[in-house]
Amino acid sequence: MSPSIGLLNEKPLHAALKVWYAEPDDILEAPIDGYVVDIVRGDLLVEIQTRNFAAIRAKLAALSTRHPLRLVYPLAVEKWIVKLSPDGLQPPSRRKSPKKGAPVEVFSELVSIPHLLASPRFSLELLLIREEEMRRYDEARAWRRRGWVTQERRLLDVIGRQVFATPGELAAMLPADLDEPFTTLELAAALGAPRRLAQRMAYCLRAVGVLSAAGKRGRSVLYIRNR
Repeated sequence: MSPSIGLLNEKPLHAALKVWYAEPDDILEAPIDGYVVDIVRGDLLVEIQTRNFAAIRAKLAALSTRHPLRLVYPLAVEKWIVKLSPDGLQPPSRRKSPKKGAPVEVFSELVSIPHLLASPRFSLELLLIREEEMRRYDEARAWRRRGWVTQERRLLDVIGRQVFATPGELAAMLPADLDEPFTTLELAAALGAPRRLAQRMAYCLRAVGVLSAAGKRGRSVLYIRNR
């Protein structure tokens, strides 16, 4: 397999993160076990994925059976929305998004690979970033954002990083003052997040043994921490 295959559809955000993350002795776009790996650092394989963990689930599972593997995921804590002029004649508009990402949002992606979190060879690294999201107008997709669709994402800065190597480290994202047992509705309220995200978080943490089901309250499952 040619290492160049990994670059065919590379987006600007992914490319910029790879340059930012790489160290002098790293090997980029290395063929390993039939896959192209973003970065090889000694024995450690590093994969950068900007979204959609499900798309590389098989790759992660295969590589982590033989090698230490780190999955790097960028989370935008500050985002600027840049809208390109539909006719290309006007300068683009730029505004700051009011939305600020939080580390707990990674569970929206981790729900695709929950059991990997318990592997001793697997670790997750969150990069807290500032980014620009470039949008263009597409009449054919007017049902979405009034026709504005994301064209690409661009890295502005990396302002922090967090590594999670064990399920217990992920459990630290549970609110410390959350009474037990709790439902995902109560977890969502404690997080200040949508219930759907709380449900995904509970699913992942239960899959790796951090949480256990402890009966029901009405139709809602009750959860407790495993100590």
